[in-house]
Amino acid sequence: MTRAAKLPAACLIGWPAAHSRSPLIHHHWLHELGIAGGYTIEAVPPEELADFVAHLHSRGFIGANVTIPHKERVLELTEPDARARAVGAANTLWYENGILRATNTDVEGFIGNLDASAPGWDRTDEALVLGSGGSARAVVFGLLERGIGRIHVINRTASRAQALADQFGDRVVAEGWDRVDALLPRAGLFVNTTSLGMHGQPPLMLEVDLLPQQAVVADIVYVPLQTPLLGVARARGLRTADGLGMLLHQAVRGFELWFGRRPQVTPELRALVEADLRSR
Repeated sequence: MTRAAKLPAACLIGWPAAHSRSPLIHHHWLHELGIAGGYTIEAVPPEELADFVAHLHSRGFIGANVTIPHKERVLELTEPDARARAVGAANTLWYENGILRATNTDVEGFIGNLDASAPGWDRTDEALVLGSGGSARAVVFGLLERGIGRIHVINRTASRAQALADQFGDRVVAEGWDRVDALLPRAGLFVNTTSLGMHGQPPLMLEVDLLPQQAVVADIVYVPLQTPLLGVARARGLRTADGLGMLLHQAVRGFELWFGRRPQVTPELRALVEADLRSR
């Protein structure tokens, strides 16, 4: 997996990783900004991760994205920032003064997508988050940073929701699944961080009509592009933020850390990735 160091390049570390759209996104930005650089996929099995990360620079890479199953393990192999530690996972590595640092850009990916898709979404006092995994932790961290006063977290396994609430403090409240209908009328933002609604998974059964008319509905799933949840929300006239938007926005900071230019999430880029998703 050694790569000759010719152009500044980043990579995606995963096992497997061939399905990723990250190369498409980053190559588009490199071309658009006229930067001579590269981005490759590196399939790294778990038993080789420590060695690969330790020699990332000598392999010719200035940084990396990290995907499953390495996002938690990589914390002990790098110097993680506060976001990565709070979320318990990292998806972006870069060098700072010779030190390999780690962060989690899912936080700004989620928030940046909301800002672009539903400006003013953060005027709400309460949010309802479904799920309690790594994506839910990133979402909750971002909502707390933005100043949302009360975040209700629901998971079918109540102990997992409670563990997340315990981690983040008294503005985050764990709720039982049977509380969904009671909480929807209070939620100015509803976020699905589960796999429900994804291709091959059961749909998310939710009484969207119970949400306030000004509510925003976000779903981190991007296959399909429009989940049943988002379809119902849009039919009702609610503003939405989809998983593809989060995917695109989470890539921005990594590119900036590696190549020194901040790229833009444009309609052209979205159309490019949408076309790729539809072709597979």
